[in-house]
Amino acid sequence: MQNKALNVNLKNNFYINSKQVKKNSVFFAIEGTKQLGSKYIHEAIKKGARQIVAEKKFKGNNFINVKDVRGYLAEHCARKYSNKPKNILAVTGTNGKSSVCNFYYQILLNLNIPVATIGTLGCFYKRNFKKLSLTTPDTITIHKTLEFLKKKKINNIILEASSHGLHQKRLNNINFNGAAFTNFTQDHLDYHRNLKNYLNAKLYLFNSLLKKNSYAILDTDIPQYQKILSICKKKKIKVYSFGKKGNTIKLISKKVKDGKQIIKINLKNKIYIFSTFLIGDFQIKNLFFSVIFSGLSTNKWDEIIHKLKFIKSTKGRMEVIGYKKNSPVIIDYAHTPDALKNALVSVKKHFNLPITLIFGCGGERDKKKRIQMGKIANTLAKKILLTNDNPRSEDPRKIVRQIRQGCKQAKIIYDRKKAIEKGIKELKANSVLLIAGKGHEDIQVFKNKTIPFSDHKISKLLLQRYV
Repeated sequence: MQNKALNVNLKNNFYINSKQVKKNSVFFAIEGTKQLGSKYIHEAIKKGARQIVAEKKFKGNNFINVKDVRGYLAEHCARKYSNKPKNILAVTGTNGKSSVCNFYYQILLNLNIPVATIGTLGCFYKRNFKKLSLTTPDTITIHKTLEFLKKKKINNIILEASSHGLHQKRLNNINFNGAAFTNFTQDHLDYHRNLKNYLNAKLYLFNSLLKKNSYAILDTDIPQYQKILSICKKKKIKVYSFGKKGNTIKLISKKVKDGKQIIKINLKNKIYIFSTFLIGDFQIKNLFFSVIFSGLSTNKWDEIIHKLKFIKSTKGRMEVIGYKKNSPVIIDYAHTPDALKNALVSVKKHFNLPITLIFGCGGERDKKKRIQMGKIANTLAKKILLTNDNPRSEDPRKIVRQIRQGCKQAKIIYDRKKAIEKGIKELKANSVLLIAGKGHEDIQVFKNKTIPFSDHKISKLLLQRYV
């Protein structure tokens, strides 16, 4: 029979992976979409788990039967790892999360203020780096990481809140001071099934995790603005915003000159002008989120604006990695229709040159976006090379054929390295090469193997060869 009165021993180590279980630990049997934790209970016991937390009923005095293992785990992680930074911030949205976090990190570093960021690129702190496996790490990892950062005397933390992480309650029981919602477009429908579920997963951050007197940073120009605003008003969450109806930053003018964007803004009723090498309107929006986060964290508004000229593009996000004579080679993580469109439009506007595009689509992900991305590429790129992204268990040829329905003139080169080599070798003067889809990633995933692969390293090597 179940021992409902039994409490988890906070002194014991917590695990959600039975393979990692050690003697005298607690195993939380999470019923995932692909793996059912209850199937691994016996393995966890054999490995020495002293307590088992599960939704399914099992016999034994060491079992704790709960309705929601994920929620129970978050609650107990918050108690176990209770020493956390004072200022924890979250960024959600389809695109831009990594850039917003990274820009905030760069700004505070330039102000000599201890800061850390947790997300797709890993955990960065005090110019150090710690690799993580997910955009939003599992519940145990994220609570442990927050306590680790506090011990490093870092009190300003910004993290990426993915829809998967929010839906799976990985960020529950974290005291967030503020959050931002960047944008919302089609993605992850393989998991969420429809856009309504996907949006609701994002809104969980505002509906359930932000508390009274915390704050939200919003772009008033996105369609979801009014819906999020109403949530914030109901919950008495303060709103800071930019856009046409923005109350914090108003864009006065923007122009491109000598490869830089010259930006003029009204920030809290004061006029500022600054320049940046960041490419694209969407990167300026990402920067605005970071500026507001930074100002609210430090109250050093003037100093923040003066530091913006030092901001560099985030790794794999509209990043110019080199030139073949006067023609730039750019790497971007764009892997959704909206992100690809924004990347192509931004490159065209910034350089006013014809674009050669190299991209593919990942396997085991939203298949509906493939033809859409093909059509976008066909409209905005002069030349297209279709190649592998991360095929995973899917047939790479089938993925590319689906994309090609939207861009029938595209050339197909399945080997990504050969595609990049062709793109750089044939890159003409006064043109641009955009390599999209994988950005910062340093592996490529196939059905039976994972190989080291970096668009960065390969492109830089080939640029040296064909310069």
